Amino acid sequence: MKPQPPPTAGPPSLLRARGLAFDRNDQPIFGPLDFHVDAGEALLVHGSNGSGKTTLLRVLAGLLQPSRGQILVRDAPASAERIAQTCTLLGHLLGHKGELTACENLEFAQGLFGRRAGISIEQALFDVGLAGFEDAPARQFSAGQRKRLALARLLLVPAPLWLLDEPYANLDLPGIELVNRLIGQHLERGGAALVTSHGAYATGAVRTRTLYLESAREPVDG
Repeated sequence: MKPQPPPTAGPPSLLRARGLAFDRNDQPIFGPLDFHVDAGEALLVHGSNGSGKTTLLRVLAGLLQPSRGQILVRDAPASAERIAQTCTLLGHLLGHKGELTACENLEFAQGLFGRRAGISIEQALFDVGLAGFEDAPARQFSAGQRKRLALARLLLVPAPLWLLDEPYANLDLPGIELVNRLIGQHLERGGAALVTSHGAYATGAVRTRTLYLESAREPVDG
């Protein structure tokens, strides 16, 4: 009987947290947390108000330093450059410049973060339902349209891991379905998403796991 070759290791997780915790003014906000996000899956983060969902995403995006623990990006310690190449954040502050048009806002993002192969600014706007608004200033957009412009930015930039903080906020039912469809398509391309939400909207993802943020004084394992 021929000896079997050793199993080959799979690709590294896009992001992995080990014992991750964050305190503010000596008060625990979340953690310690152990979880990972792999290509082709969505990790849903659920928790009550004040459980640290937004803070967690800001820590993962490199905007806040963790109090304890480690973040690995593609199995290497997270650095600003490594995070920028791998992760893109959609937070409560969408980052649009009101005096710039939709196209100009996306051109600005493209200049900072690059552009994913196979998509144009016009196509990204079409895909989120903003065709015809290319030359409209962002300040004229409704809350839902501003969220759609942020979704177009997600489609445009090449980062494989989307960090989405309440992406369904300010969207009607078609907008919620749009977010699920975009997440599903992103996963099919080999990307991944980490999504915070109060509701159980994210049902369109190919592979989905859930991380529950409970009391910051209790360990949570994802």
